[in-house]
Amino acid sequence: MRREALLGAAIAAAAMMPSGARGDEPEWEGSAAVMTYFVPDEEAFASPVLKADRGPLHLEARYNYEDRGTASAWVGWNLSVGDTVSFEATPMLGGVFGDTSGIAPGFEVSLGYRRFGIYSEGEYLFEANGPEESFFYSWSEATFSPLEGLRVGMMGQRTRAYQTSLDLQRGLLVGYSGERLDFTAYVLNLGWDDPTVVMSLGVSF
Repeated sequence: MRREALLGAAIAAAAMMPSGARGDEPEWEGSAAVMTYFVPDEEAFASPVLKADRGPLHLEARYNYEDRGTASAWVGWNLSVGDTVSFEATPMLGGVFGDTSGIAPGFEVSLGYRRFGIYSEGEYLFEANGPEESFFYSWSEATFSPLEGLRVGMMGQRTRAYQTSLDLQRGLLVGYSGERLDFTAYVLNLGWDDPTVVMSLGVSF
């Protein structure tokens, strides 16, 4: 049932895409990514994310992000400014359902300058069971690109998908981006707790 929920959200997003677009209209662009978490003393789990954009319109579906066995569907609006220094922001609103459910306003923002980049996404989940269960989720990265396609940096996240002794997970990352594929490896909490390893594989289309 959980997989069917995510598939249903993806199908609903795809159904909004027109079969053909006029030349003066923006085309659809999309991406799919899977982050696999290897948490100490726990079973590994995957968190897939699907995104679709057409001009300013942004659609997104997530699974195992807010919590295990939980899916979310999002709609947002893309904003961007700048060239040498680029800034992009996407305010969003999402519905969360499954083992955890509620309504969540959220955002995705990025800032780029030459070889440096900052990315952050977050949401505040208003949990259906009451305000005491509400929670702020976040994922942020700061990166430097020493070579074309290669990036290294630091990251931090706040989540309830798994538990450690740290409320704020933190770690290092190394990644490579090609024309369509992206691979990133993360090592979290090294030196503070038993490390969690995260592998991310994404494709754009």
